[in-house]
Amino acid sequence: MTPIEIALQEARAAAARGEVPVGAVVTDAAGTVLSRAGNRVEELHDPTAHAEILALRAAASLRASPRLPDCTLTVTLEPCPMCAQAASFFRVKRVVFGAYDPKGGGVEHGARIFNAASCHHAPDVIGGMREGECADLLRAFFVARR
Repeated sequence: MTPIEIALQEARAAAARGEVPVGAVVTDAAGTVLSRAGNRVEELHDPTAHAEILALRAAASLRASPRLPDCTLTVTLEPCPMCAQAASFFRVKRVVFGAYDPKGGGVEHGARIFNAASCHHAPDVIGGMREGECADLLRAFFVARR
């Protein structure tokens, strides 16, 4: 199973819990999954409990290191500014995401964290991975909520 497929699984599980359906996975240079997570903002009563933050923390804990320089963060939605900054602080090698987020994104939209002069580490970025499927999952979730 590819990292984006694992992230989609996590996003679907998040939706089933009533969370915004975003999933993330951290893999090492060999493609081994170090961690995976879905949003848990509502469950944990924590606005920072985004899938990316949870997956990055778990991978760093597994490695007993605050840096993940050979790792890829794969996520179903363009990371928000908080999560983009976290990816920079964790020093991930690459960020891969599915759906673009013109309203709340922090990579290709909005704050464009990796382009900011204050950004000390800018990972490689690949956007639009299975974009339609990732966007459809989010769209369906919000249609059902309204």
